[in-house]
Amino acid sequence: MRLSAMGDVAMTVPVLRAFVKQYPHIKITVVSRPFFKPFFDTIPSVSFFAFDEKDKHKGVLGLFRMFQELRALKVDAFADLHNVLRSKVLRNLFALSGKKIAAVDKGRAEKKALTRAENKIFKSLPTMFQRHCKVFERLGFPVDLSHPTFPEKAVLTENILNVIGGKSAVLIGIAPFAQYGSKVYPLDLIQKVINELAEDSSYKILLFGGGKKESEILDSLLQQHKNVVNMAGKIKFTEELELISNLDVMLSMDSGNAHIAAMLGVKVVSLWGATHPYAGFVPFNQPLENSLVPDREKYPLLPTSVYGNKVVEGYDEVMRTITPEAILKVLKDCK
Repeated sequence: MRLSAMGDVAMTVPVLRAFVKQYPHIKITVVSRPFFKPFFDTIPSVSFFAFDEKDKHKGVLGLFRMFQELRALKVDAFADLHNVLRSKVLRNLFALSGKKIAAVDKGRAEKKALTRAENKIFKSLPTMFQRHCKVFERLGFPVDLSHPTFPEKAVLTENILNVIGGKSAVLIGIAPFAQYGSKVYPLDLIQKVINELAEDSSYKILLFGGGKKESEILDSLLQQHKNVVNMAGKIKFTEELELISNLDVMLSMDSGNAHIAAMLGVKVVSLWGATHPYAGFVPFNQPLENSLVPDREKYPLLPTSVYGNKVVEGYDEVMRTITPEAILKVLKDCK
């Protein structure tokens, strides 16, 4: 298996958990960047192969070297869950060596029809989880996702507890950032959500982000609330996963944080701007009503993009049609 971006990687985890439960005699080797190894550490029968894109596995020769290393593991089949140039090279090498291969169908034509301005076909498309299952089915291993399993909540270390100031009755995570601005809820409105939640002293609100700029923005959202904590840069990534597994609910944009929380069995409330859950990226095992979307009567061209990277004139304020009150209601229903 070949994986890349954080959201893409996180979305494979529930499928792999179901796979190993249904086929415990089959060994899976996940190929991805070393950073993502903690995602798979608790899944039995799954080993991890670190993709060194900057050195050993760089370029065409590096990919051939990786193919040789993987072939030495006596691989019987290759499941391409990413379907990009690098993974295509690898799977073709495995095909030439006589191994079974299958690649994910990303449904590009369907997604284009969903996001185009004219003759838009507004309908729900298969989720990425369903598309991943199709890959394994083509290799002879149908996967049933109807009875998902999740890891146990991690035991929080003393370091984590010190950073968050002890464990409260209700832990609420908020991840207000996304790769593209069209998927980010306005900061003045997220501030209203935080302020309202912080009034309940039994809530501990944990703000997630990364990098200096995001950390500074999160600091500005604290507003002297004693039960609001900026987690950016405070703990290691593995500790962050342990903390997220203990959340009662995560409020996230259409971003990797939503998929990380969902893969750990945490309830997720997701906010969508230029994108839409119909494109297939709704967090795993979450009811559709937990995905809050803008007003399509006011903004009929939505969704305008699959990933949020397309700018449409007049559509920069679409998320303001999702009210803080609507978010708070769903959050409080989840806890």
